[in-house]
Amino acid sequence: MNKIIIAIDGYSSSGKSTLAKAISKKLKYKYIDTGSMYRGITLLAIQKKMFNSDLWNVSNFIPFLKKINFKFKWNKKFNKTNIFINKENIQSKIRSIEVTKKVSLIARIPEIREILTTMQKNMGKKKGIVMDGRDIGLSVFPKSELKIFMKGSIDIRSYRRYKELKKKGIKITYDEVKKNIIYRDIMDTSRHISPLKKSSDYIEIDSTFINIEEQLNLIFQLINNKNKS
Repeated sequence: MNKIIIAIDGYSSSGKSTLAKAISKKLKYKYIDTGSMYRGITLLAIQKKMFNSDLWNVSNFIPFLKKINFKFKWNKKFNKTNIFINKENIQSKIRSIEVTKKVSLIARIPEIREILTTMQKNMGKKKGIVMDGRDIGLSVFPKSELKIFMKGSIDIRSYRRYKELKKKGIKITYDEVKKNIIYRDIMDTSRHISPLKKSSDYIEIDSTFINIEEQLNLIFQLINNKNKS
């Protein structure tokens, strides 16, 4: 089977990463979570105290980005992918409430998106990759062979994220989670640079009604049809 690029875009907590991981495992493809990359940049901005002012100078932050080396490594023990910045495993740090609240602000900055988009394109040069995010099929890999757009009801998505955070021992209410996801949706769809949107060549999946097994059946049926054509 010829290797392809699979682009998965969609709303926060719509099941993008769950589907992407399952596809990559089945096909033995490389999985790239671009949301983790933006979270990693956000973590770095927090560590550099860039958020101490609402008027922080982006140009002062760009030199730090150009020295960054992102790496994704499969953790066999915990059955998940870890993200590294300059050899430091930041996986446990990027899901904090502080990072979650600020990541949409970082994602709106054109200079940061340009740098990360270039990194992401380089990761897919040899194909055989599943990448999820907000603008993969439109901006990063517009010629990807399979484009999927994930959505789900706000209540279902909020409950999923709430359970995930509670499982990690993070003290937060369901209403706080829902409020943050609504805010993320607004920020993602309204930004001027690479907003979240669906074009006609996407396959839309509503995870409110379709479980992961049904999603995978649909995806592999589409992949098989493409290989036959």
